[in-house]
Amino acid sequence: DPVPVWLDPSHGPLLTDLVASGLVTPVWCTSWRKDATTIIGPILGLPHFPYLDLPRPQITTSHPNGYLWKRDHVDAWLGTAPAIWIDDDFTPRDHSWAAERTAGGHPTLLIQPDPSTGLRPSHISEARRWASARAAALL
Repeated sequence: DPVPVWLDPSHGPLLTDLVASGLVTPVWCTSWRKDATTIIGPILGLPHFPYLDLPRPQITTSHPNGYLWKRDHVDAWLGTAPAIWIDDDFTPRDHSWAAERTAGGHPTLLIQPDPSTGLRPSHISEARRWASARAAALL
């Protein structure tokens, strides 16, 4: 079943600029799986990004356990790595998880765009500030 996707061509340069800063390493974490890097990425003019090969759960809601279904897979994949995760479908339980990871020494920033307006330059700026502060703290 096709799902409508609204793409903003200005996202490509915003994301490319952030990646070029060397502060972050992007990974697609979407139910689009590999198609994100082969379909969405090229439309936005993005280079190839790796992707997390998420399963195809048989669920009727994106929050079957009260939190975003992807979270358990992302958590296992991340291990102890710091992370910025941008998604418009987090719940309060996801934000608690991120706070717990951070308190445990694994810095985690969740950025949640409003699904009706999507990713904004301010979200990318927030990610850049956070990653810059982390990099400065390591010096």
